[in-house]
Amino acid sequence: MTPQDETFLRRAIELAAISRAGGDAPFGSLLVGPEGTVLAEDHNTVLSDNDVSAHPELKLARFAARTLDAATAAETTMYTSCQPCQMCTGAIDRSGLGRVVYALSSEQLARLNPSAGFPSVPQEGPALFEQARLVIDGDNA
Repeated sequence: MTPQDETFLRRAIELAAISRAGGDAPFGSLLVGPEGTVLAEDHNTVLSDNDVSAHPELKLARFAARTLDAATAAETTMYTSCQPCQMCTGAIDRSGLGRVVYALSSEQLARLNPSAGFPSVPQEGPALFEQARLVIDGDNA
């Protein structure tokens, strides 16, 4: 962890405080380019936007995927006040960001706020492999 990493993490925590002051969950993130320039920053707006996907990490991953070429994205660092959830991690992975640095781990968050978790929705499958495979393979048969 470098002094620059700590500076950017402090900003992520400031963004989380802004989010909380606005009535949303206290999470904030920023995306820093290869030259150390802040490319974008955001905070949680799940409640104010009435959008379960309005996590700052997801919003920044989408920003990166839309606006950065692959080489630049691979050299960015996302700084975030808390370890990204599974939804955000999937978007981060697909957007090709180079690195994520977070202040609180998911385990630490759970200890600080046991009610912050969500119930797991049961999933069933796999099923209908042959039919689903045809769509993936591009066969129309």
